[in-house]
Amino acid sequence: MPSSSLFPKKLNINIRGRLYSLDTPKVMGILNITPDSFFDGGKYTTEKEQLKRVEIMLNEGADFIDIGAQSSRPGAKEIGAEKEISMLAIAIESIRKHFPQAIISIDTWHSNVAKTAYNLGADIINDISGGTFDKDMFKTILELQIPYILMHTGNKPEIMQNNPQYKNVLKEVIYFMSKQISELNLIGVNDIIIDPGFGFGKTLEHNYELLKNLNHFSFLEAPLLVGISRKSMIYKYLNIKPEESLNSTTALNMIALKNGADILRVHDVKEARECIELFKLLK
Repeated sequence: MPSSSLFPKKLNINIRGRLYSLDTPKVMGILNITPDSFFDGGKYTTEKEQLKRVEIMLNEGADFIDIGAQSSRPGAKEIGAEKEISMLAIAIESIRKHFPQAIISIDTWHSNVAKTAYNLGADIINDISGGTFDKDMFKTILELQIPYILMHTGNKPEIMQNNPQYKNVLKEVIYFMSKQISELNLIGVNDIIIDPGFGFGKTLEHNYELLKNLNHFSFLEAPLLVGISRKSMIYKYLNIKPEESLNSTTALNMIALKNGADILRVHDVKEARECIELFKLLK
């Protein structure tokens, strides 16, 4: 089994010329500005609602704010880059104006959205496709010199849950990550965060296989982001609603931290921050 001592992670990223340390686990707060996300879709569609939500998350201890305009829930329809940009532009400019110190991540798989978002003030690109949906994404990341979250998914959200199959999900996801990281490194991109993609083209069994073996991702020597907040791998198994899954999310977040997670991507920042603070006592 890989160990962190054998495979030391690069625990800092360069954000607009400033080194940002990930030596202690961080919290990424989710801001869905979509009308149809699985948990909080439609709650934060106006500028006022978005600013209020960001203020709450920052006050609760969010280290990053991840903004998504394209829903990535299973079955979600693609809105297109132009619509995505129009929605994101207002949010980015407003958040940057009111919270100038906030670190803004943009959840997109379009390279032109990434470029526009960066020019508007975004600091990180979070690509659920790991560079597979847009052939220009990697060279855009190089051009922008912006940290990149490399996620694994089986396919686009509309069809990704149509009977996902793997011979060995852990080996296949790690292989994909290794291949994409090598490609990025070859062109000069080194500020990479990895995300196994819980719930993206994976069955419930696949998700838990990845979670219990997260420590194997240390082989990739990159900071590890885990996003399991209120997902169906929790609420469908327990036969509850997403609104009832906070306690279970926190339980799994602690497992993720124990198994090597460096960033928790969550809807509930306060609870994730408390989880991290308690975890730090156990190290």
